[in-house]
Amino acid sequence: MRENKKTFTEELREAAGDQWDRVVNHKFTTELARGDIDKEVLKKYLIQDHRFLDAFVILLSSAISKARSLEDRIPGCQFLALITGKENTYFERSFEVLGCSDQDERMKIPDAPVTVNFCDLMRDIAMKGTLGEILSVLVVAEWSYQTWGEKVLPITNKEVDFTTWEWVDLHSGTYFSEVVSYLRGLLDREGDLLDDGGREKCKNAFLRAIQLEEDFFDMAYDA
Repeated sequence: MRENKKTFTEELREAAGDQWDRVVNHKFTTELARGDIDKEVLKKYLIQDHRFLDAFVILLSSAISKARSLEDRIPGCQFLALITGKENTYFERSFEVLGCSDQDERMKIPDAPVTVNFCDLMRDIAMKGTLGEILSVLVVAEWSYQTWGEKVLPITNKEVDFTTWEWVDLHSGTYFSEVVSYLRGLLDREGDLLDDGGREKCKNAFLRAIQLEEDFFDMAYDA
């Protein structure tokens, strides 16, 4: 057991330094919440983000499979149902509003390099990583989004169409906070069980994931 007042996830966030702050304060998040984000930026972001779905489902399913007890698996299963249900439906409805509902036409748009890299990371960690490494990538994805989601909630404009504010809603509020606490709790426990080498692997996965989160937001604004 490590004698440290900080939790393992707090240590990982601290290791990410300014990059974590850049992600959770990215201009995409505030423009989205205000509802004045360029629709082409949002469309590009959502088309590419939707392509994570399969890899993310594999990653989350791997965490559920490798969890240490049924008690640890159940919240993950419930979150998986949300990802494949309500969140996936949001994408489909948004594509209709943004004029890109034709899947064949969307598929003509190539994957962005960051999309390829993120999918590769999730699939590789799911197949070859430890439970701690899997959780490290999941925690980055959900904790960073919860952080910015809660931050922009007070300025979220619900007078515009749902494509902006509903994405904020999906990443804030009581239930999503519980999901993040669940994932962080699992990773904190793994941190207590791992040796230095295992914790270093988790840190590497965490830092790789936060780099890709920043790259992904930036990609949406690339010409």
